Amino acid sequence: MAYNYFPATYQTPTYYPSQPQPQPPQQAQTQSLIWVQGEAGAKSYLVAPNSTVTLWDSESQTIYIKSADATGMPSIRTLDYTIRGSEEKEAVNYATKDDFDRIEKEIDAIKKSLGKEKK
Repeated sequence: MAYNYFPATYQTPTYYPSQPQPQPPQQAQTQSLIWVQGEAGAKSYLVAPNSTVTLWDSESQTIYIKSADATGMPSIRTLDYTIRGSEEKEAVNYATKDDFDRIEKEIDAIKKSLGKEKK
């Protein structure tokens, strides 16, 4: 008599699908201001190939846009900025008390010459 060493039924292995890994919440990338000291600071700032950075001058109202091409060769564009409403307005001259007294005397002299004296 021959013995059958194999089970009579073959069971397929149970498949458990892998659970998706939880993703960390995506944060908005914020770029902080990069301050440099003058044009020399902007020129010496290193930029990665194929990227662009905005550099703010801490000594004047200037913005530098520095880019590097695929080979890493940098180029700089320089912008001057002004704040709206900060244009210098025409200087206002105020009259002093002495100015008013002088004008008052002149008016009195004109009135006197016209015959309308101050009483």
